[in-house]
Order: sequence, then structure tokens, then C-alpha cells
Amino acid sequence: MHDLTRNARATSRRSSSWDTTGGNHDFVAVHAGETITLLHQAGPGCVRHLYVAMIMPELSDYRDAILRCYWEGSSVPSVEVPLGDFFGLSHGRVREYSSAMMAVNPGYGGSHGLNCYFPMPFAEHALITLENRGDRTLGGDLGALWFHIDYEIYTDPLPPDTLHFHAQFRQELVTEAIGDHPNQTLHDAVNLDGRHNYVALEAEGSGHMVGLHLQVANRAGGWYGEGDDMVFIDGDTWPPAIHGTGTEEIFGGGACPNVEYSSLYTGFHMIESADYSGLVGMYRWYVHDPIRFQRSIRWTVEHGHANNFANGYASVAYWYQTPLATSQPELPSRDELLPPLDERYPVLRERLQALSRQASEQADQELKHQVNECTRLLFRGDWAVLEERLASIAG
Repeated sequence: MHDLTRNARATSRRSSSWDTTGGNHDFVAVHAGETITLLHQAGPGCVRHLYVAMIMPELSDYRDAILRCYWEGSSVPSVEVPLGDFFGLSHGRVREYSSAMMAVNPGYGGSHGLNCYFPMPFAEHALITLENRGDRTLGGDLGALWFHIDYEIYTDPLPPDTLHFHAQFRQELVTEAIGDHPNQTLHDAVNLDGRHNYVALEAEGSGHMVGLHLQVANRAGGWYGEGDDMVFIDGDTWPPAIHGTGTEEIFGGGACPNVEYSSLYTGFHMIESADYSGLVGMYRWYVHDPIRFQRSIRWTVEHGHANNFANGYASVAYWYQTPLATSQPELPSRDELLPPLDERYPVLRERLQALSRQASEQADQELKHQVNECTRLLFRGDWAVLEERLASIAG
């Protein structure tokens, strides 16, 4: 399915939000409490690219929208993840980044193109849906969502050893600080069982893990990332089959990253503060080194050395397996998933919208440029800088 030099027995197709009347309303409205279908297709085939975009959505839209993928007629979703988190948006904030498997690309102001390139094969049937658990239509005042799902249909059946794509969201609002050294970076406690580690993935079957998007809300302050990854494979007890040396190593960074970066397979793409406090997001695509398992996998990481930090954790794990997963962990409630927003957020958003209307009515290109730059700050969560910029424009 990946050989560009072979004339594959396949036909390319796309499911999208195009205006079937021939007009230019090439979007859909996903109202409060509604679930829409993005793809409903018989197989054999393979999804090759997912794309979603909105214009000036509420930041909470990225957590209110739930993406689900069902393969082969299963009633259990193999993918069940908040929309933003699936594409690598941490804590409902927007960071533009490019990587081998995911990309968040800029548009004008508060519009961003979310892209996924993990192949998702299906033998008989594919169903992809999007649910809105929020109390308003997705997409802010415009109430619009654009999508493309590019896929292939095959003449021949899939090979019998084909694995299905899965993704799983987990969240722990506050981890328990274990031991006598709470929220202390360096100390001499030991962890010889991994029992209190944060768990990002538990799955049964045969396959391989191919990605992780990890988010930390560093409430404790200071460097939180002495936590080792410990991956228990096929019923490992102790020691685990894979044992790391610290959180930054998982994501390809040097010691204690405090500057954002993104690359093909690793990134600390969201770092809210250079002193490590606040919100952090990171990704790792295990494409060249998938974590293989024959019966089960349990991917875990310490929250601080020997689990001594009380912080918030959330994650999306991506993997392929057979047979299809028969369960997913229950999603947190909508309130538990709401992204952390500064109390200034609604006022700043309203002021920006007013300035945007003013710029359009007056055809003021300079003001439009300023609004565009300020909107990027809003979606990044740079509240203080945004407040100063708006005050400067008003002055």
C-alpha cells in the first residue's frame, strides 16, 4: 500500500464537505449534541489522509468534538479521541507544527488546517464520525467545519496479516505525589514496580504502537520530567521490556527542554513557560522503531522520578493491532475535558471579534494584519501579550 513505484490495483476517492448544490458552501454545521458522518464506505480500502479545519472556533471546540473510527462494522470505536488531541493540539491550545504523521498548518488568524497521515486500512467497512458534545455549533460564530478524507478502494482483498489502526485518549487531572519528596526534581527514592506510573495505553492483541501525544499540566512547577517511560509487553512484570531514562529522552530532546521544537518524529511542540510551569505538549512517532507486542502492551511513564509529582496528564496513544479492540476507556465528561482557559479569554475574544468587524467594514488592511497577529496569540493562549497588543491598538 506504500510503494509509489508499483501500479496498484486501487482507485482513489475522497469524502468531503463539498457543496453538492454546486455552490461555495463547502462546509458542514455540527450542532450541539449532534453526530455527523465523515466517511461511510465499503471495503477493501485504506484511509490515507484526514483533514479538518474551522474558522475562529472556540478553543473548547477542540475538546468538545469527538472523533471516532469504526472498522469492519464493529460497534466499538477503534479510535475515540477529542478532535484537537487526535491531531496533536495540547490542552486545547494551537501550536502550528509539521511532522511525518501529523501537521497543524496556519490559515488566516484563528483558522488552522489539521492533518493526519496514518494509514487506516479496512477490509469490509469503514465508518468515521464526529460528535459535538458542546452546547453550541462547532466553529464559532460562522458555525462551519471543513473536512477531507482521502482514501483508496482496492480491487483485491487486504493481506490476511493486515492490522487495524487504533487511537486511545486518557486523562488524569491530578496525579498522586508518591513518597516523602513531593514535587522535588532530584531525590533518592526508588521505583521498582511501576505501579503508580501514568498509563497512556493498555491493549490486548498482536500489533505495534506507533505514536504518542503526551500532555502535562505542570501545577507543581520546576522541571517535572525525570519520569522514565516503562513499557510492559506481553505480560511483563518487572523489569519491563523497555525502560527509559527520563521524559525528554522519549521525545528526542536534550536535557530539560524549555524551547518549543518539532521534527519529523519527535517534538516538544508546546512549552508555555521557560521555567517549565504551566502547560506542555509533546509527541513521538514510533514509525522507524514501532513497539511490537504479541499478546498485550501497557505503556507507562513516571510523573516525576518515582512518581513524586502531582500534575495533570493527558495522552493519545496510536497503534495497530489484530483483532480489533473490544473496548475503549470511558471518555472523561465534557466538564473534565474542557481546556484550561484564562478568565480573560472571553473578553479578549470578544474584543478581537469587534476589531475584526471594524477592519472589514472600514477595509482597513493594517488593522486586519494586526487582528490576524492578535488572533494567533489568542489561540496560542498568550493572554498577557495579547492584552498588551489590544491595548496598544486601542490606544
